[in-house]
Amino acid sequence: MLPKSRQVYIVDDDGGVGRALMMLLTTCGYKATAFSSTKAFFAAVPFSVPGCLILDVHMPGADAWKTLELSAQAGHRRPVILISGDLNDRIRERTLKAGVVGFLQKPFSDTALIALLQRVFEQAELKPAPSK
Repeated sequence: MLPKSRQVYIVDDDGGVGRALMMLLTTCGYKATAFSSTKAFFAAVPFSVPGCLILDVHMPGADAWKTLELSAQAGHRRPVILISGDLNDRIRERTLKAGVVGFLQKPFSDTALIALLQRVFEQAELKPAPSK
């Protein structure tokens, strides 16, 4: 479940991309936090904290696939949007199998990202709360 604050976490090893996305999302009413690595993200954000994750596919250390695997092992499934400057058949296939909510090829438009995030948060709000 996503919070009403519309928290978005950005994980991209390119600090310029992280800062630019944070500025855009904050301007559009999202609460955004950027991290330069999966390790930094996991150290700062517990798996129990909800939010949408914008994740660069190619990063040193743990790439997007390793990040998704670690999240699944911990039992948490945040909605994930993958971003990459490299889109090929192998990445497209892995993206579909990984169950991410979207993929944007860099450079992507602000409009495309905001539209995708709006859909993610609207769908999350329509889902019933988990039963106890």
